[in-house]
Amino acid sequence: MIVKPIKTNLVKVGDNLFEFISKNVSKLPEESVLVVTSKIISVCEGRVMKKFTEERSEKHNIVKKEADLYVNPTESKYDIMLTVKNNIVAVNAGIDESNADDHFILWPKDIQKVANDIWKFLKKHYNLKKVGVIITDSKTFPLKWGIVGTSISFCGFKGLYDYRGKKDIFGRVLKMSQINISEALAVSAVLEMGEADEMMPLCIIKDIPKIEFQDRVPTKKELKNLLINIKDDVYAPILTKAKWKKGGGGGGGAG
Repeated sequence: MIVKPIKTNLVKVGDNLFEFISKNVSKLPEESVLVVTSKIISVCEGRVMKKFTEERSEKHNIVKKEADLYVNPTESKYDIMLTVKNNIVAVNAGIDESNADDHFILWPKDIQKVANDIWKFLKKHYNLKKVGVIITDSKTFPLKWGIVGTSISFCGFKGLYDYRGKKDIFGRVLKMSQINISEALAVSAVLEMGEADEMMPLCIIKDIPKIEFQDRVPTKKELKNLLINIKDDVYAPILTKAKWKKGGGGGGGAG
């Protein structure tokens, strides 16, 4: 698998996302995936808010409006908010202050629609039959320091590679194992794209194993099948005991 990040100029509020992509991606191979960091999409959409104070409460109030579910920051020793947004467990509903020039950068308004629209643009502009797109952010892991990339939406390929029904090396039939293709690719891409001043918000991945491209946007059923209800999750003993409060995001929480 080949992962190639692309260095670009600074994105500004009001810039056209598709013009930005076409300007910085001269050629996109057949059967490749373009990875786009969510931050540049949000900036193009104007999903930024000016910081007026250095008080943490200012950010907390925005998080409450953006999150579907949230836990009060007093529950955290770091004064941050554990949230659920779009069925994704995230810190502060994905709201970021890094590389934001005294602004808060929110997630794109309709993440899946943006992924679908980028996919349609790539097919037409680069005259491709098989191509994918992933929109990324960063996430933490419980009980481990450090962040990795995560997929917050994708389009153009099947989300899961299914091992269920296949046998392991000792002949045992696998019952649960599935690979989340978009998540796996997001980890590799964000590692190359960076988190600080690299200015590489785009990345091309090609020669991808186990990917199955689709010549359409994912259906609502396919997207729903990727999600787990919070009560059915393997982490339910932890997640269901959190002191969740309903936020203003309106996304319905975890499942």
